[in-house]
Formats: sequence, C-alpha cells, structure tokens
Amino acid sequence: MAETKTRTTTASEGGTSTSTDLTSAGPLVTDTGNTTIADGVVSKVAGLATREVPGIHDLGGGAARVVGSVQQRVGLGDQLAQGVSVEVGTREAAVDLKVVIEYGESIPQVTEAVRRNVVSRITGITGLTVTEVNINVTDLHFAGDDNDEGARVQ
Repeated sequence: MAETKTRTTTASEGGTSTSTDLTSAGPLVTDTGNTTIADGVVSKVAGLATREVPGIHDLGGGAARVVGSVQQRVGLGDQLAQGVSVEVGTREAAVDLKVVIEYGESIPQVTEAVRRNVVSRITGITGLTVTEVNINVTDLHFAGDDNDEGARVQ
C-alpha cells in the first residue's frame, strides 16, 4: 500500500477537515487509483537498457548464460531479464546486474553508462525512482570467443 500523508487543517468557522496528500506517494498513486508495476516489467526494462550500452556483450553469469542459451533454442524462458535482479516498491526500485563486458572497454566508463541508461529508462517508462544500480562484472568477452564454440567436438 502506498504511504500517504494526512493533513488536518482548521477551517475559519472553527471546524476541522482532513485531506490526504497523494503527491508524496509518487506518480503511480492518484486520486482515481493506484498503478502497480511487476518486478518482471522492471527487470525487462533494466535488461534492455543495459544491452543498449556499447561495450556490453551479454548479461548473466556463466551458468545463467548457458541455461539461457539452451532455453532460447527450445523456445522457453525470457532472456530479456537474464542477469537482472530487482526490488520494486510503490515508488522506488533497486537493480542488481551481472554483465559481461567486451575486452578492451573501460569497465568504469561502461558501468557508469549502464547506470545512467538504466536509471533513465526505468524512470521514464515506469515513473519509479531508482535508488541504486549495482553492477557485477562477471566476465570479459574476447573477439574470438564466439567462433570457437563447439570447435573441439565435430
């Protein structure tokens, strides 16, 4: 439930009236109803925003990427949220990311660009305030890595 502030004011005739200040509850709580955004929605937005940043090769740790690849081949699972974990409240969201960065890219520059893009996209699309974006760089991708898959077994 959204937090609201109740304000009591004294009318000039001596009576009191109570009004609810919904503006402090954020844009998702209005006089005409509340909007709830599922964690999965915020996860997808964060995953897509991360992939938009140059220097990001993939999301997820090694095992998650292998499982995600298998699921994608058989048509199961949603790879958009792979490597993304979120906590979503009524007004705020916190994001944890696991990323693979292209070798040769500046990790501090890429991760800062990811933070800016994730915050911008989540705020713009959902109206939520992003309190933090934690990034765990799990691997580096080298240019020849994709071409060698399965080369030892014919």
